[in-house]
Amino acid sequence: MDLKRLSGFIGTTWDSSILERLKAYVRIPNKSPHFDPDWEKHGHMEAAVQLMAEWCRLQPLPGARVEIRRLPGRTPLLLIDIPGELPGCALLYGHLDKQPEFTGWLPGLGPWEPVIRDGKLYGRGAADDGYAVFSSLTAIAALKDQQVRLPRCVVLIEACEESGSDDLPAHLEALGNAIPEPSLVVCLDAECGNYDQVWCTTSLRGNLIGTLTVRVLTEGVHSGMATGIAPTPFRILEQLLARIENPVTGDLLLDELHVTLPADRRAQAAIAAQVLGASVAGKLPWAKGVQAVSNDPAELIINSTWRATLAVTGADGLPPTATAGNVLLPQITVKISLRTPPTCDAPRAAQAVREALERDPPYGAEVRFEPGGANTGWNAPAFAPWLEQSIGRASQVIYGRDAVHIGCGGTIPFMGMLGERFPHTQFFITGVLGPHANAHGPNEFLHIEYAKKLTACVSLVLADHARTVA
Repeated sequence: MDLKRLSGFIGTTWDSSILERLKAYVRIPNKSPHFDPDWEKHGHMEAAVQLMAEWCRLQPLPGARVEIRRLPGRTPLLLIDIPGELPGCALLYGHLDKQPEFTGWLPGLGPWEPVIRDGKLYGRGAADDGYAVFSSLTAIAALKDQQVRLPRCVVLIEACEESGSDDLPAHLEALGNAIPEPSLVVCLDAECGNYDQVWCTTSLRGNLIGTLTVRVLTEGVHSGMATGIAPTPFRILEQLLARIENPVTGDLLLDELHVTLPADRRAQAAIAAQVLGASVAGKLPWAKGVQAVSNDPAELIINSTWRATLAVTGADGLPPTATAGNVLLPQITVKISLRTPPTCDAPRAAQAVREALERDPPYGAEVRFEPGGANTGWNAPAFAPWLEQSIGRASQVIYGRDAVHIGCGGTIPFMGMLGERFPHTQFFITGVLGPHANAHGPNEFLHIEYAKKLTACVSLVLADHARTVA
């Protein structure tokens, strides 16, 4: 295989075709169903899937079948089936739904208007995860351009990942045996520690979300009349959260939220910490003077990939400060997001959290916790020697540096589904969400040059995979 020709094909495709389609995709506010319950009526998801499908049909992939699969009341599924010359199957995965807008975008930037600045494409969804279908098909087409024989390649792009992949099981059931057991899965929805080498994700945390409501009155009352008589819902809320999280250290307190850290994952975290050093914490947009929870980069990596954490991500019942009167509020509702360790049983953890929050409420307050979803994480099976060598070789050839293996703090529900369904499958999970790329937040960007090189790495791994099934 001619590496220069491969890189040239990929670079030309990105520059002449992919970037313009990605810009058009950024302009579509196709928010995931949890953030846009009327997604079907608004039509944005349909526009996004049609945009991608049209591009896929134009690619130089003879015999490829591009299908938009639909089920009543479910988000669509984009399926591209590329016949192969060899036995076996490789499955490539991504998603096209997006997180909501969020606030704090820099001047000149915004979620729905694409801007290329300093080699980065800004806008919601380009990096998480709109680029995946373009990168996947280009990686395959670059090999076909050199007549590299491949097994069948199936590209699956869902539209509900940011809502916990709620619609995906129904689509998989409807597909039945249409997707055979893949010997390799490539997922492009993960993080990278820097933009200098391949980062391979070896585990994913689970996610438990829910709303916690505390109600003490039927209506707000003048604070001069009510405080000292009625407890404030905010103070009760603090006490309840302290049942599951140490408010000083941030440690989670329930046994059901803890697992034993495997020795190999600790060793990988140590190696990654040596590569990243201070940038483990430095990648975050810190306010002036704020420090990380630890000075040890390895501990920070373990904290964010193999330990449970809690974040309050939203609140109802608190008026904006500009319009907040002297009133004891009747109730407060907060949305909490718990990241659970990869091997933690998320439904069991959800039950434990609910029991801890709702039992014996202070002052007899009305307390209700409503879980909004519980996705168990995933720990990758051991790498086959060929795959570990292939990823390392690709990183050296394309970037000139070793690949790094590391856990991911986020959740990709499909990986757990696949791992359970196909226990003998090998996984190459990687992505472009590096320092300051800020998926889900303001100023999300796609590092264009890194994405081009990562596409080439996917080509090389697919070529090595072909040799194992030939």
